[in-house]
Amino acid sequence: MSFSDTRLRVFHAVAKHLSFTRAAEELYLTQPAVTFQIRQLEEHFDTRLFDRHHNRISLTEAGVVVFDYAERILELYRETEKAISEMTGVTRGVVKVGASTTIGEYLLPRILSDYHERFNDVQVQMTIDNTRTVIRKLEDATIDVGMVEGPVKNKNIHREPCTEDELLVICPVDHPLLEFDEIPVQKLKEYPFVSREEGSGTRAVITEHLGKAGLNYDHLDIVLELGSTEAVKGAVEGGIGVGMVSSASLRKEIKLGSLIPRRIAGVSITRTIHFVHQKQKFRSKAVEAFYQFAKERCAGQMIDDFPL
Repeated sequence: MSFSDTRLRVFHAVAKHLSFTRAAEELYLTQPAVTFQIRQLEEHFDTRLFDRHHNRISLTEAGVVVFDYAERILELYRETEKAISEMTGVTRGVVKVGASTTIGEYLLPRILSDYHERFNDVQVQMTIDNTRTVIRKLEDATIDVGMVEGPVKNKNIHREPCTEDELLVICPVDHPLLEFDEIPVQKLKEYPFVSREEGSGTRAVITEHLGKAGLNYDHLDIVLELGSTEAVKGAVEGGIGVGMVSSASLRKEIKLGSLIPRRIAGVSITRTIHFVHQKQKFRSKAVEAFYQFAKERCAGQMIDDFPL
């Protein structure tokens, strides 16, 4: 938990999430330990910091004041650590990275492997979620930096381009659509379609590009909505329907001939993968080193470019 006051960090986490459970998960503490720390702080100030009603909590007026000061104090702690680490030239600590599914499964592991060789005193903790959840974790400050392929609407989140990725239609062997070298866009709605879930960056990009080509995503015959690229590939390979996935995920299937990719006629579905972070949030030397290293590795490179 760093060298700063444990009670203050626990209070800040509970106040931020308005949840003892989520605070405990974030801080890797038990819920009774979180409750004890809050009780100690309330006894110190001799006032309640939270109102408890039914299964919900909210900040009291005193709690709001303490939360404001806690944010400022914890930021000063972080700045102190940064200043000292820069003086000593030491890059160590923990970097919490959130990645949307395609990036976390197919791009980021390559970067992390090389990063660990160079900065072996830094522990990287990676979580894989859809784009919407990665952005929420950035907003909650439960991760330091993210990599996403979907749109970002929060103006407090800074985006910086990383690399380009192409999305392809995938078909099982002997599917009728394989008669086309490039599939007419309106043909897609004639066959069962396996989709990613709501909140997926992949789905958002496909929806946008198909819409521009004249096909409303809702007009597809969606028979399954799945939470990962691997699940979509498995369903398509099993003959349930066709789908669309990143070209980066198809190395094994193209080599084995178990899935056949096609582009859509007249439509280039590429997306920019972005680094994302809070504009105002302090970044430790370890986080900054990871950020710069990952940018260098990604700059100007497509994830994969398969000749079709």
